[in-house]
Amino acid sequence: MTPTVGESDVDPSASSPTRERLEDQIAWYERKSTDAQHTYKGLKVVQLVTTAAVPVVAAVHATAWVIAALGGVVLILEGVQQLGQYQANWLSYRSTCESLKHEKHLYLAEAGPYTDTASASRTLAERVEGLVSQEHAKWASARDECAGTHKEPAGTPGWTASPFKDA
Repeated sequence: MTPTVGESDVDPSASSPTRERLEDQIAWYERKSTDAQHTYKGLKVVQLVTTAAVPVVAAVHATAWVIAALGGVVLILEGVQQLGQYQANWLSYRSTCESLKHEKHLYLAEAGPYTDTASASRTLAERVEGLVSQEHAKWASARDECAGTHKEPAGTPGWTASPFKDA
């Protein structure tokens, strides 16, 4: 059946590279968000239990090295959490996943920016890639800040592209 005037040849429920990319990204962010959430909560539960054990062990007059070891475990768990940024990743990935789901629902309903069915697929591709690119940019920025490699833009007083002052 050929479309008549006013009908679209774009079927929002049909498979396309854009829809496949969208579904792939939703699944990835869903999985990574869940993994980060479980890791974060697991580390925090172990950390809380270990922290709670310190006064109990001290009250039963355990040797000093046992109490010190428990304190060390708490410190290590917090360090692992900070290095992995599990809470921040959980929240960021969940936010991106929900934004992608929002775009999917608008697209399927032919609502919002998808009312023009002739350009709906192109608009979906642009918006999905925009969300994924934003997430990647936030991740790269956070990684650079944690690694101490955040660089000021060229043209900033005192900044050169070379690590050597005279270069």
